[in-house]
Amino acid sequence: RKGRKNKVSEKVGGAEGTKLDDDFKEMERKVDVTSRAVMEIMTKTIEYLQPNPASRAKLSMINTMSKIRGQEKGPGYPQAEALLAEAMLKFGRELGDDCNFGPALGEVGEAMRELSEVKDSLDIEVKQNFIDPLQNLHDKDLREIQHHLKKLEGRRLDFDYKKKRQGKIPDEELRQALEKFDESKEIAESSMFNLLEMDIEQVSQLSALVQAQLEYHKQAVQILQQVTVRLEERIRQASSQPRREYQPKPRMSLEFPTGDSTQPNGGLSHTGTPKPSGKELRLQIVLHRPWHIHWHFSRNCRNNPIWLHRKYAVIYFLWGGLSGRNSVKEFLLSFFIDRFLSFLFSSSL
Repeated sequence: RKGRKNKVSEKVGGAEGTKLDDDFKEMERKVDVTSRAVMEIMTKTIEYLQPNPASRAKLSMINTMSKIRGQEKGPGYPQAEALLAEAMLKFGRELGDDCNFGPALGEVGEAMRELSEVKDSLDIEVKQNFIDPLQNLHDKDLREIQHHLKKLEGRRLDFDYKKKRQGKIPDEELRQALEKFDESKEIAESSMFNLLEMDIEQVSQLSALVQAQLEYHKQAVQILQQVTVRLEERIRQASSQPRREYQPKPRMSLEFPTGDSTQPNGGLSHTGTPKPSGKELRLQIVLHRPWHIHWHFSRNCRNNPIWLHRKYAVIYFLWGGLSGRNSVKEFLLSFFIDRFLSFLFSSSL
């Protein structure tokens, strides 16, 4: 758009505008590329050091508010290593030292915490020796060159306009316009030349970036090697110890209370009594009635007869919520039990 406007302005009056030499245009092109490169590289470097966009935005907002309030710099970027270290140290403490995994989590978590501190040092080093110099280059030198180029463009158009009106304006006015154009051209040209000639400074800043990363990776390797040695030693110690065998604890048995007696722990107790054999199956279920009737069923699988005893009967009922609650249901239940028992006893005898 800017180029179209300039061309339109230059063609007013039918004459073509003053052209700059090729060397000047080449320097202008390189300066423009340098300016765009500085901005892009600064942005990508920050993203490289602080990859989480949400955390970057939050940190930027906090730092801006701190500057407005005149406070000191806010908290630093939350490194991923620090977040991982926090989780490992937390669960390592919860597991305790009486296992292998808990202390190992603590050791690796401590290593991650050290890595996060080294990463913070990398951020500070890169910002001071790479990002800040590039920012200064963009805000000072490149902005100054852009100002000179903009001023040059204005004086060039002014000179072209007056040159087209030559003969209609005083020659002194045209001469002054040319002098101002030449002056602006020299200033802009010298500024661009100095910037491009001193680009070794940008090479030094790149070297500072690489050296900071190299130092970070050296310290990271050292930290990881140390924790690797400790973990391998822990693995060797655990492998050399005899493996413990699982010892099951005695199972609980269910004891039903008899009469009005009460049992502790809800009738649950631990016992070492083995399970009954398959040869003899005994099922006992007690129906608690107000008159405390107890029935018992016994079947001997070896001889395979079924003994029915009037003293210990053959019925098991678990009637969980009706006992002592509904007299009608109590009566019906007792009635059907008696009828069923009478039928069994008569058939067995």
